[in-house]
Amino acid sequence: MKMKSTFIKTAILAAGFGMLSSNAFCAGTVTGTIDAANAKYKKDTVVYLKGVKGPITPKKGIVDQKNLVFVPHVLAVPSGSSVEFKNTDKVNHNVFSADVCKKFNLGTYTPGMSKAVTFDKPCVVNLLCNVHSEMSSYVVVIDSNYYAVSDASGKFTITGVPAGTYEVDAWSEKLKPAAKTMVTVTDGGTATIAMKLAK
Repeated sequence: MKMKSTFIKTAILAAGFGMLSSNAFCAGTVTGTIDAANAKYKKDTVVYLKGVKGPITPKKGIVDQKNLVFVPHVLAVPSGSSVEFKNTDKVNHNVFSADVCKKFNLGTYTPGMSKAVTFDKPCVVNLLCNVHSEMSSYVVVIDSNYYAVSDASGKFTITGVPAGTYEVDAWSEKLKPAAKTMVTVTDGGTATIAMKLAK
């Protein structure tokens, strides 16, 4: 009887694990491309899904300072995320934002140091360095767990998306979506879209 009970428990656990694995596997994927008249604006567009049910899950992001450039130029994070600002350059740097939705100034700090900031609400934050005026980048804070930043060719991929129909929005440093875009995601499927940006 004891062996039979152990076998039943093992079978139930295995079935439960199988269901969890199956649910994880069934999440869909959204892939696509950004189209813009000027090819350089295809890169660094934040694409995200609106209306997906569930709590927002904060993450940890990193923005580095190398060769007098913020890396990456555009970082997307969900609301509540913490971003670490590193200085791996050979000179002193500073990170500050004058944006109303997230004002901060980390002061001047030396090579090898890092400081963190929590971004608690949706906001587009322009990062600047008061030591090097030519430096600029963005942290785009969104109320979504499903997002991506397009590469140099305009391509992007958003994974782990629950099945459903959602609005797709986008942020670009210079352009805006030319029209409203919707996407329908199926379990285990891949939905492909194209987004056109314009002034």
